[in-house]
Amino acid sequence: MITFFTAKHELHAPGHEFFRGERVPCFESPVRAAFVRDELVARGHELRSPTHDSSLLLRKVHADRYLGFLESAWSRWVERDPANAKVQPFPSVWPVRTLRSDVEPADFIARLGLYSMDNGTPLVAGTWEAVKAGADAAASAAALLDTVAEGVFCATRPPGHHAGPDFMGGYCFLNNAAVAAEALKARGCGRVAILDVDYHHGNGTQSIFYGRADVLFASIHADPRAEYPFYLGHADETGEGPGAGFNLNLPLAAGSGADEWFGALETACGRVAAHAPDALVVSLGLDTYGGDPLSRFALASDDFRRLGARLARLRLPTVFILEGGYAARELGINAVNVLDGFEAP
Repeated sequence: MITFFTAKHELHAPGHEFFRGERVPCFESPVRAAFVRDELVARGHELRSPTHDSSLLLRKVHADRYLGFLESAWSRWVERDPANAKVQPFPSVWPVRTLRSDVEPADFIARLGLYSMDNGTPLVAGTWEAVKAGADAAASAAALLDTVAEGVFCATRPPGHHAGPDFMGGYCFLNNAAVAAEALKARGCGRVAILDVDYHHGNGTQSIFYGRADVLFASIHADPRAEYPFYLGHADETGEGPGAGFNLNLPLAAGSGADEWFGALETACGRVAAHAPDALVVSLGLDTYGGDPLSRFALASDDFRRLGARLARLRLPTVFILEGGYAARELGINAVNVLDGFEAP
């Protein structure tokens, strides 16, 4: 399978994050993409660099003031104090209920809180260049479906499905799956489906398309009452306005194994087929793997071949977007198993 990969992902390499109140090394690190790249090469998949600029698509997905903040965030942080060049900024205040979010504060940390849903998504000097390259890869993959037909993979990081219209979170800054969907729409697809198989609910993607009928969002994930992102991803969230009925959440209990997970996948695939989309975007989170340090599902590496084979039976042009998966050494094996299952006879 043709895969878009860019070494620019390495520019986003935070040294630490906050996890359950503790300062720890980042789970989302450049080594994740390196393992995926190496496995792709070992199994004969073709790597390409992004060819399309996602700038116009990003403005369809994200608010202008959020994009402006994200692009200039590091320079503004260093302007505040040159010593900040050696410090990772983290938000310390958020505009929760009854507080205003329509007025952008002058203070940098307050602006960071305005555009963040957590304090576990660290910025560094190269973050914007890295995430923009990932969005460019998503746009490039969507364009390639015009000519290569069946499937294209974006082996990009950091992930994107927690990034909403005007906020970052869960290691995500720009929503690559949404960019791919918008690119497909711009290239003539009347209907698009997004299937999110990450362990954590793609709250950002849901928020972007929740009021729309042209883009179906379906997600299989851990019950948000117990797992991140906690505040979205419940089964009763089915869309609103024109989008009523075009959002499907299939939350599962922690500890769910292959039987429960693939049962939910059948339900999701049935809804995708009923939508009759012209193309499919898969938010390919691989933290459903039983050895993942941040998750509590129990899929084995061979189960990912089965996932790819089931998606192939939908017979849809498909863009795969790498999302989560933090058992880094196994991530490449599991990702390429999906692709090989998808392409198997």
